[in-house]
Amino acid sequence: MAGIYIHIPFCKSRCYYCDFFSGTSLTRRKELLEMLHRELQMRITQTNSVSPKTAVQQTPADQSSLLSSTSLSEPAQDTTTSEERQYTTLISLPEMVSIETLYFGGGTPSLLTPPELGAFIRQVRQQWAHAPLEEITVEANPDDLTPEYLTALRQEGVNRLSIGIQSFHDRDLQWMHRRHTARSAIEAVRAARQAGFDNLSIDLIYGLPHMTLEEWRDNLQQALALRPEHLSAYHLTIEPQTPFGRAKARGTLQEIDPESSFAQYQLLRELLCGAGYEHYEISNFALPGRRARHNSLYWHGVPYLGIGPSAHSFDGKRRQWNIAHLGQYLGRTPTVEQTESETLTPDMQYDEYLMTHLRTSDGVHTAVLASRFGTERLHYFLQQAQRHLATGDLVCTSGPAEASSTPLKLTPGQEFITGPTDALKELCSHTSTPAAAAKDQCYRIPAERWFISDGIISDLFVG
Repeated sequence: MAGIYIHIPFCKSRCYYCDFFSGTSLTRRKELLEMLHRELQMRITQTNSVSPKTAVQQTPADQSSLLSSTSLSEPAQDTTTSEERQYTTLISLPEMVSIETLYFGGGTPSLLTPPELGAFIRQVRQQWAHAPLEEITVEANPDDLTPEYLTALRQEGVNRLSIGIQSFHDRDLQWMHRRHTARSAIEAVRAARQAGFDNLSIDLIYGLPHMTLEEWRDNLQQALALRPEHLSAYHLTIEPQTPFGRAKARGTLQEIDPESSFAQYQLLRELLCGAGYEHYEISNFALPGRRARHNSLYWHGVPYLGIGPSAHSFDGKRRQWNIAHLGQYLGRTPTVEQTESETLTPDMQYDEYLMTHLRTSDGVHTAVLASRFGTERLHYFLQQAQRHLATGDLVCTSGPAEASSTPLKLTPGQEFITGPTDALKELCSHTSTPAAAAKDQCYRIPAERWFISDGIISDLFVG
């Protein structure tokens, strides 16, 4: 199982808080699209001499429309050793892997036409024999989502939208330099419903310096009235190389105080959880069965490809990212020399597992820790966890591990554990046996404390 992310670095205007790689000039649009297709073609590892084009049936229309303006050579078979691949090759996905998700991010992917986006969908299905693409997401600005655009997007196979609303108050939108209005945001969601989209996510931002608790409540109530399947709520972060960052450096912008931030986070949880949404990751809420499948790959260590300037890829042990410069990215066919990478040591993998899982409702399972990192590392975790159990910053439930796609819930047969001693005695002697799963325990940070989770998690790190 794997996913693919395609970065579209174009925007009509730059938001004052954004530090993602993007630009407002679309003059090299055609060149970029050609290079994205070329890079995607290179990122497949063939396991035999059979072309992936023969692995799935395509209609003549599909074949002629796919990359009609770009001539690409077939990728060579992978003959390098595993050690050589760590340092000399682009991360790629085997041709027989199942591609479950495709995500268009940016920037503003909705600046592309539906046929341009659809060409990538067809290419993925053409290259990989197993590409169910159960979730195809396009990030979108509300202003771009006309009824005609949405209908065409559905016809191309897109089944999920992530709409960057950010606020239902025009004052906030103008302050953040967003190009849509509160009214156009609501109209975009309604138009998406009329076009047949039944999987919508909307983004909101809280923690604005001028935002009152009641203004945030109104934002949330307006969002709930639209009943999206998914909602991402991010606290404003002021990055140095942004207009907001420069204003802060000049002393003309002050961040919101911590007490107000936390009050807004508490209200967020109160209203959304009360409306039936599952708070499954620090910034993400979903109706039952509607978690973001692509982003969940990142949090659970599943391999993924990142296509485009600044995009990141991960193969399970190595992380690699493309150059964040449009001209240099377009200058030649992407090679390993145009990327930076890091190979994760066992300790880095352990720390990353804790960081990603403890910020979700799935938590950290002791059977997984023992299986992936060994009983010595499990012993270390249980000892470090003890003081956080005492303060309530961690809780532990006994019972078998829940599937990662569902939230952990307490049943009458489960109980809270107050310390790691018994768990250590049991797991260290049984993790290699089939009975180990039955002795699994789950450590979680209570969701109401995710807001301060970084300090808790870092105390559990090896490094």
